[in-house]
Amino acid sequence: MDKVVGIRFRRGGKVYYFGCGPLGLKRGDYVVVHTEQGMGLGEVVEGPYQRDERIHPERMKTVDRLATDEEIRKYYDNMQYEDEARTYCQERIQTHGLPMNLVGVEYLYDGSKLIFFFTAEGRVDFRELVKDLVRKFRTRVELKQIGVRNQAKMVGGLGTCGLPLCCAAFLKSFHPVSIKMAKEQNLSLNPNKISGACGRLMCCLQYEHDTYRRYRKSMPKLGKKIEIDEGRGKVIRQNILQRCITVLLEDGREVELNLGPVPEDQKPGESVEPNGDSRAAAEPSAAPKGTKPAKGAGK
Repeated sequence: MDKVVGIRFRRGGKVYYFGCGPLGLKRGDYVVVHTEQGMGLGEVVEGPYQRDERIHPERMKTVDRLATDEEIRKYYDNMQYEDEARTYCQERIQTHGLPMNLVGVEYLYDGSKLIFFFTAEGRVDFRELVKDLVRKFRTRVELKQIGVRNQAKMVGGLGTCGLPLCCAAFLKSFHPVSIKMAKEQNLSLNPNKISGACGRLMCCLQYEHDTYRRYRKSMPKLGKKIEIDEGRGKVIRQNILQRCITVLLEDGREVELNLGPVPEDQKPGESVEPNGDSRAAAEPSAAPKGTKPAKGAGK
């Protein structure tokens, strides 16, 4: 089976996968490959490891060769050129008074194009800015507006957990995140606690969402009236990961019940009792082990 390496073409950029071919590559090597934008030079940051058909596409480009010392010097010269282009572009933005925030600059390895990434609240008329940039650098210029999540990925930083931002460290693409995910994980809905550095909902809310949803399916809902050995009561709290519920009895006492492990054979649309018996979701079946549904439960 072919071996695969992950290559990054710029600091904090996305990792792309290529076949090693006959080359004996290792992390830290600089290699030359052909991309959709032409010849590119990047650094091996992952692998090499065996190709996984579940992850890597069937048709994958192969690394052409190792980069020469001269090509590596040109790679770092381009990075310095990007810094100069960013400084000049920022000056022209201020001169023209444009309502935009310059995030980064990418100079293609073959020198055929300069790409300027920026954020803005709305549309920006940057035609005069483009003229200045073309006149200065004598190459093709592209201004590309990006969102705040992409900005955080490019800039990087630390999250509230104290670790580098997921998007800048290992995420290869963004997934939809909703407030419903925070609710199902019993998290505080305070925006300051569930928002990332970009101001959007944290990407990590999505990591355990499927697990929480599967665990919750076999638990009585909050507010549901049930009858247990200690008497009749209402579910007032859930500890989804520990599989526990707290029931408020009619006499004012609170009883905590452990529901046991999650049934492995649970099917979508079923409500499963902790003893492993499953019934149609329309039946009043989500009561803890050793209990029976209360009269009027589910109303």
